[in-house]
Amino acid sequence: MAATTDLALRKAVIYSVFIRNHTPEGTFRALEADLPRLRELGADILWLMPIHPIGEEHRKGTLGSPYAIRDYRTVNPEYGTLEDFRHLVDAIHARGMKCIIDVVYNHTSPDSVLAHDHPSFFFRDAAGKPAHKVADWWDIADLDYMVAPLWDYQIDTLKMWAEIVDGFRCDVASSVPIAFWERARQAVETVRPGCIWLAESVYPDYVREMWRQGAYAATDCELYRAFDITYDYDIWPCFEGLFSGERTLGEYIRMMNQQETVYPANHIKLRFLENHDQPRFASRVKEESRFRNYLAFLYFAKGTTLLYSGLEFAPTHQVSLFDRDAACRERRQDWQALLGRLGRMKKELPVNSCFEASAEADGLVTARYDGPEGHAWGVFGLQGDRGRVSVPLADGVYENRVDGAAVTVAEGMISFSGDPVILI
Repeated sequence: MAATTDLALRKAVIYSVFIRNHTPEGTFRALEADLPRLRELGADILWLMPIHPIGEEHRKGTLGSPYAIRDYRTVNPEYGTLEDFRHLVDAIHARGMKCIIDVVYNHTSPDSVLAHDHPSFFFRDAAGKPAHKVADWWDIADLDYMVAPLWDYQIDTLKMWAEIVDGFRCDVASSVPIAFWERARQAVETVRPGCIWLAESVYPDYVREMWRQGAYAATDCELYRAFDITYDYDIWPCFEGLFSGERTLGEYIRMMNQQETVYPANHIKLRFLENHDQPRFASRVKEESRFRNYLAFLYFAKGTTLLYSGLEFAPTHQVSLFDRDAACRERRQDWQALLGRLGRMKKELPVNSCFEASAEADGLVTARYDGPEGHAWGVFGLQGDRGRVSVPLADGVYENRVDGAAVTVAEGMISFSGDPVILI
């Protein structure tokens, strides 16, 4: 486990921003105007999706994917200047938030600075041409971490950005050697002590496919040697299966409980309902009551909470990565006040305690924290909206931390009527 991981990250809320589509202007300066709202929403950390120039060769769409980077050491001129970026980060800090940026180290655009200046840094196919291991990623070329000088270049780049930002979200981190990430973390610590390291760990099927090709892929357990937080993709197939009917609520909850004992005691998982690679959650769950319960469970579950840009307004259209798209500004509902309350509630959770959840027969989920740090208990209507649930509390009246309402415990039971309940 990363020795310097700060477990307070379990109480943090990360808000993901795609600069191009977050505001009509799509610039660093324009984002500054939204910072007060994002802070009020409860964001502790802003994750800026890739800020670098995008390659032109083999572009997807009109503007290209931000994950097909041309130059790691500059900013996309469409977003503004480096001075504009520094000004934005200063404004984020002034609001009491931290800023992390995307690090895309598995690959670059085919016409990148590295491809021009250091062609030996790239993975090549049998014909000796730059290549990629994932068939659908035809707009990029994979890097080859068997080449030692590549490590120095990448680490120097991280140290440069660490002078400005507070951490990194590392794209497809599983495909870059864990030994590289360990060395990078040690080097960056000299520049930015306490730097935040978030790994986009991958689906189990991705790991298996890389192994079939004879390619490298790290498991989540390995990633925790260098990273503070990993994605929830290890159990994502069970989550998606809830909406396709392929998996049961019990299976999903069992997998979540298993994370508690599979990973190191101080592991941190990133909890999310959607991200830029996934369908909008509002396209899966349309009922307001059900949506509210999933939001409450998202915040209550042990780990760092991720809000993908616009989730607070329940948009249904997935934002394009390759063109201008106002979908992240689509407003169908307004969950801002609820998310602000949930963010404050999350700060009170005894997150260094043991977490356990249970799927009840009536479609409700109960979950609890128990340990020397304290206790918390919740019930969430993920697939049901009525029921009586036993609680490990003395009879009496308690405050629901979701909405401030009174909750009565009588004979060790409460009546659940559709609204999520969290008691601390």
